[in-house]
Amino acid sequence: QVQLVESGGGLVQPGGSLRLSCAASGSIFSINAMGWYRQASGKERELVATITSAGTNYADSVKGRFTISRDNAKTTVYLQMNSLKPEDTAVYYCNTETYGRVNYWGKGTLVTVSS
Repeated sequence: QVQLVESGGGLVQPGGSLRLSCAASGSIFSINAMGWYRQASGKERELVATITSAGTNYADSVKGRFTISRDNAKTTVYLQMNSLKPEDTAVYYCNTETYGRVNYWGKGTLVTVSS
């Protein structure tokens, strides 16, 4: 099993930046992909960005503003969010997928973009 703990959410003004972190523990050797999803109030959860050894993938809505990265040990994944917009307001969830296609989720961290 893999446990995930997110941190770094909060309140930021439009145009500002935040950096989310997600620390993984447990069976980290089994991790293939890591990523971030978000869920705004009244909406479905959506992909924000993912990262594997093959590269990164971003939702069109965040391309050029958000950057996903992770440490070589695959224990921590980051999401650098710049030029934040009110529509980025959501609960952000960390996700990992193992080589066996099992998905694990963190509990989420709230990002609020408002003046």
